Amino acid sequence: MSRFVGQDESIHEKTRDKSAKPIGVLLTNLGTPEAPTAQALRTYLREFLSDPRVVEIPRLVWMMILHGIILRVRPAKSAKLYESIWTEQGSPLMANALAQKDKVKQQIIEQYGEHVIVDLAMRYGNPSIQNALQKFQKAGVSKIVVLPLYPQYAGPTTGSTFDAVIKEVQKWRWIPSLDFISSYHDQPEYIQALANSINEHIAKHGKPDKLVLSYHGMPTLFHKNGDPYFCFCHKTTRLLMENLGFSKDEYAMTFQSRFGKAEWLQPYTDVTLAELAKAGHKHVAIISPAFSSDCLETLEELESENREVFEEAGGETYHYIPCLNARDDHIESIVKLLSPHL
Repeated sequence: MSRFVGQDESIHEKTRDKSAKPIGVLLTNLGTPEAPTAQALRTYLREFLSDPRVVEIPRLVWMMILHGIILRVRPAKSAKLYESIWTEQGSPLMANALAQKDKVKQQIIEQYGEHVIVDLAMRYGNPSIQNALQKFQKAGVSKIVVLPLYPQYAGPTTGSTFDAVIKEVQKWRWIPSLDFISSYHDQPEYIQALANSINEHIAKHGKPDKLVLSYHGMPTLFHKNGDPYFCFCHKTTRLLMENLGFSKDEYAMTFQSRFGKAEWLQPYTDVTLAELAKAGHKHVAIISPAFSSDCLETLEELESENREVFEEAGGETYHYIPCLNARDDHIESIVKLLSPHL
């Protein structure tokens, strides 16, 4: 009897997969230039730095600065930095994002069937959010689930992604159900994946004098105006340190990648690393929980630039712990995030 019931259930599952209305799952990240050249960087930076979520300076003033100074000077400098991390597969961020998409797609299809369409888009550059959503529209999806791969919500990242999604779907005659996952800074599976990567590093290289958790920076004014990013970073840190069993004197939380003359969230990563070395900490390991994928800010800034800062100040052993990228436990955490919406 049970054998025939099992067969009926199997047939039902296959029938459901074929008859179910499609669901679109869109994974997004920040974006990357098409090539490590000044021309490609100028195109990418023009779009990125024109976003009012990214730079909250009066538009007329900022456009004069952007087009009159920044886009004439910065592309060539940034191109050299990108060239230092470029791979045979192209941009590390794009290569990692594609690997993440492929693994998530495989698990989603295994669990929910082929009526769930998984795609990838970048907030700036290609593949664009607009094109990805239009593909969903042509497929006749009944629901769209958007997951920006920024663990801690911030207006310039997650908020800007929401803007881009709404800008596209508001043009549609019929809008399907829309689920937008705005943050996963305290998801247990994400915290565990981070802990696993750190424990694996310690097992191989030993416990550092200080573990540095470096988050992407943000102008302090954004936090004062209500952006929850700073608080979410602190919660991620607290949960991660509780998981690892680290005491307060065994780690430091910092912020990197500041730009311009305005005050940004502190303490600053480079300043902290120099202070740690001068205080006698010879061995540090650094990780950035704010990034789901290795990119310029991790591979060039943390791996290379900040290593020099630490060593020049007297530090001896500096280890960079990679982002979660396409680790299996990271992919499982992403699928777990998506599951309630499928």
